[in-house]
Amino acid sequence: MAELKNDRFLRALMRQPVDVTPVWMMRQAGRYLPEYKATRAQAGDFMSLCKNAELACEVTLQPLERYDLDAAILFSDILTIPDAMGLGLYFEAGEGPRFKKIIRSEADVAALPVPKAEADLDYVMRAVKTIRSALNGRVPLIGFSGSPWTLATYMVEGGSSKDFRHIKEMMYATPEVLHALLDKLAQSVTDYLNQQILSGAQAVQIFDTWGGVLNPQMYQEFSLAYMRKIVSGLIREHEGRAVPVIMFTKNGGQWLEVMAEAGADALGLDWTTNIDEARRRVGDRVALQGNMDPSVLYAPPARIRAEVADILQRFGTGPGHVFNLGHGIHQFVKPEHAGVFVEAVHELSAPYHAQS
Repeated sequence: MAELKNDRFLRALMRQPVDVTPVWMMRQAGRYLPEYKATRAQAGDFMSLCKNAELACEVTLQPLERYDLDAAILFSDILTIPDAMGLGLYFEAGEGPRFKKIIRSEADVAALPVPKAEADLDYVMRAVKTIRSALNGRVPLIGFSGSPWTLATYMVEGGSSKDFRHIKEMMYATPEVLHALLDKLAQSVTDYLNQQILSGAQAVQIFDTWGGVLNPQMYQEFSLAYMRKIVSGLIREHEGRAVPVIMFTKNGGQWLEVMAEAGADALGLDWTTNIDEARRRVGDRVALQGNMDPSVLYAPPARIRAEVADILQRFGTGPGHVFNLGHGIHQFVKPEHAGVFVEAVHELSAPYHAQS
């Protein structure tokens, strides 16, 4: 594999000194870019795009051609594991993901296979290898998965949900059934992320999109416990360097202290917790990734720069900050506004990294 030319993202995650704060954007390969929309149209549909290694590579690299980003993230979907379990993932126009088969009972959970990522998700591994080769050491490649709790919400609800009625009913009425499901998912995610690492991913992120809908006790029992299990089973060094792990629970700012003890190298933050408060609470236990509200990118350039300046000032000096949005970039953002954001992070962060 080619030597890494820009490793500031990996260094920041390991809380090592960098020259400027590294930056990438969740969902940086996506619908806000006209070139992405053209490639997706060429693929025919979203899952066909995910399953074509060359096209998945093409869209992964598109934002790097526009912006001076410090990392690429694998183009895929968080619901590849449930799909590999035989649930029949499809996307309804305007409705988001749906499953042909829904998991509601003990028998449903018992019948679920634990997929072998190398064989059952080989198209993801082909994409990782293709992207890593095409990057040629330019920036690191991030692999990712949904958390067991987040994957389970889609599997039990049958798609997106506003009230999480069915999975919360399972959680409170038949918790042993949900634990059995989450255990299978934790095994699957661990294997999936390890195969991504062996295929070339240089850091991995666990997306716990729906952990924030739980109360504190249920979060620890049904979400965090399984992420902790995954983190403890991950390959943490490959190709002669550390493979950092980022854990991101949306709306999880109230649980930073227990999250910091879960074994990840970094915690992702959404925009509902100020980064200075988060840093004070976690100390030097983990790096922090975040945390600008994606909606700021609708603002004029001067306002975007002011928000970047504020977050940098709040984090202050010292290592351990990866700049990101607090969630995925919105599809209606002007591409040039994303460029203002990325440039502002590099330009305005340099003084915070100057050697005294």
